[in-house]
Parts: sequence; C-alpha cells; structure tokens
Amino acid sequence: MNQERIDRIIQGMKERGMDHLLISDPVAIFYLLGRKIAPGERMLVLYLHVNGAAKLVINELFPQEGDVGADLIWYNDVDDGVAILADVMEEGDTIGIDKNWPAHFLLRLQEIFPEKRYVNGSLLVDDVRRMKDEEEQGIMRESSKICDEVMEALIPRVVKGLTEKELDAKVRQLFAERGVTELSFDPITAYGRGGADPHHATDDSKGKRGDSVVLDIGGMYKNYASDMTRTVFIGEVSDKAREVYEIVKEANRRGIAAAKPGNRMCDVDKACRDYIESKGYGDYFTHRTGHSIGLEDHEVGDVSSANEAVIQPGQVFSVEPGIYLLDEGIGVRIEDLVLITEEGCEVLNQVTKDLIVVEEEDDGRH
Repeated sequence: MNQERIDRIIQGMKERGMDHLLISDPVAIFYLLGRKIAPGERMLVLYLHVNGAAKLVINELFPQEGDVGADLIWYNDVDDGVAILADVMEEGDTIGIDKNWPAHFLLRLQEIFPEKRYVNGSLLVDDVRRMKDEEEQGIMRESSKICDEVMEALIPRVVKGLTEKELDAKVRQLFAERGVTELSFDPITAYGRGGADPHHATDDSKGKRGDSVVLDIGGMYKNYASDMTRTVFIGEVSDKAREVYEIVKEANRRGIAAAKPGNRMCDVDKACRDYIESKGYGDYFTHRTGHSIGLEDHEVGDVSSANEAVIQPGQVFSVEPGIYLLDEGIGVRIEDLVLITEEGCEVLNQVTKDLIVVEEEDDGRH
C-alpha cells in the first residue's frame, strides 16, 4: 500500500463530505495498493472509509501473498459479494462510487442501502492520480527516454521499403530490445495519405518519395506510459508540406510555453489552435491538443477548449497539435509530453523537431 496516496484520498474525502469510497478500477487499485488484479466479471472493491479504514473485497479465486495493506474480505462465486461488502461498511450516509463499477453491483448496493447518498467517487481518485509524485515523475522520465531511443532508431527505417504493418512490427521490436514488451497503445506508422487521415488503420501500404510519415509511438515502462509523435519525410519535402510542418512545429512550441501553473488546460489548447487558425488551417486541426498520461496512456484531464481546470505542478500531459490535408496526402503531428513544474514545464521528449528528410536507400530491408 502507498500510504501517502491513501492519505491524500482520505483528505479529499473529508473535504468533499464523503464517508465511504468504493474503488473498483484495477488501475486505481494498483496505484494505491501496488497489486495488479484482473477480476474479469467478478466484483473487486477497495473500500475506504473517511476514518482511514481500508478493506479489499475480493473473490477467493485471486489469492494474495504478503501484506496487502488493507483488510482482506473474501467471498466466493456463490456468495452475494455486494451484501458482504455492505456488511463491512462503516458509519456514514454518503458513498463515493467508482465510475467504472458495473451497474448491477451498484443497483444491488442501492437495494441494501436505499437511504444512502451516492456520488461519483472517481472525481477524487482522478484528481489525486493527476498529480504525479516524485517516484512517478522519475519513472516517466525514464519511460520517455526509452521512447526517444526507439523513435531515433525508427526514423531511418521509413525508407527501407517496409509496409505500415511491418513498420509497426519494427516499433514493437525496438521497444522489446530495450526491455519494454507492452506498448502504451497500437503504434501509428502512417505514410502519406494514411497520415493525413486521423482515423486511418495501419495497412499494407508502403511509403513513396515525398510522403510525410506520421510516427506516433509509446511503451509501458515500470507500468507508466510514454507517448510521442514525430513526422518525417521520405526523400524530399514539397513547399506546401514544409509550410504545414513549420506551422505545426510553432504551434507545438506555443502550447508548451502555455503549459505552466496558473494557466488552464484550455489555454494550452488555445495557444496551439489560435496559431494554426491564424495561418488558415484551423479546419484541418480536428482533434484536441492533448491528454493526461501516467499509468494509462489516456487519463482524465484532456487538453481541450472544454477543460478549464487550472494547471498544477506534478501534472503530465501531451501537447500534440496537427494539420491533416487528406486531399493532398499531407499529415503532420508533433507531440511531446510535458511535466508541470513550479516555474513552467519540463519537456520529457528530446528527439529533434527540426524538419527531417530521410534519404532513400537502395539496399533493401534491415
């Protein structure tokens, strides 16, 4: 158990008037207990009470070794697990419910306690997870460093005659060679028109001279995700593609400059979007500017016009503006992760953002 994180949760419960908190998301449970448990359809609940009590209600199919840091409350497949949970809940009227808790469990609890008040408890858990502690920050730096190494090894391979699927496999191989066997998400390795379509699915197409190549990759290192995007060109770059690239690069720079305490998440989006719109490409920047990241590649707290949350030290999120000209087959996205500091932000990715034209080779695949 990570007592400091539990203490932050308990303090948040006090501030919100929440007597009980039911946490069922396996990632959130791992964050607090350091235990990876995949319960499938069976109920798994970390129960916290505002007085500091912690109990893990768990099916007997998932034995736990050593001290979990919470009292273990067992049930089996023929038990009413929710009733057993209800029996160990302490005093108080307000129950925080995990947003991912299946409805049939919640409905059963409401049958048992119809007089209780039920609220979204995940807002609290997400708030605590959003602020990375020093240990998390260190791991995310390491995770991003590995991602940088993979990207630098990947870029020269865009001219090796590989299909998108083969380039995807190369991403997985390069991460595995560095001890990372789980990816943050399925890589995007898209040539030309594929990279200009944000909904493009990796296929068997190959790159050709003049193509932009969108490379969006990330791996899971010590359970924490990395994520970055670079766009390069094969053999040559047209004047139009160069213009688009430089606009996206400047938008990325402006977004990073806006990523500092006191600004809002929407301010980062605005910094990127306003610049792209000023250059006449606003209609072609079709997604939000970024997302929070940590134990999952996409965590709560997006970088968009709709998120007015104030940025705080310890947050980690992406800044990834893009322009997508499908009819012209030009797609450009540049993405970095930023760690918010007391003074501004630390950019976790160090791969150059200068425009790269990878020279074509005739020596086949490697």
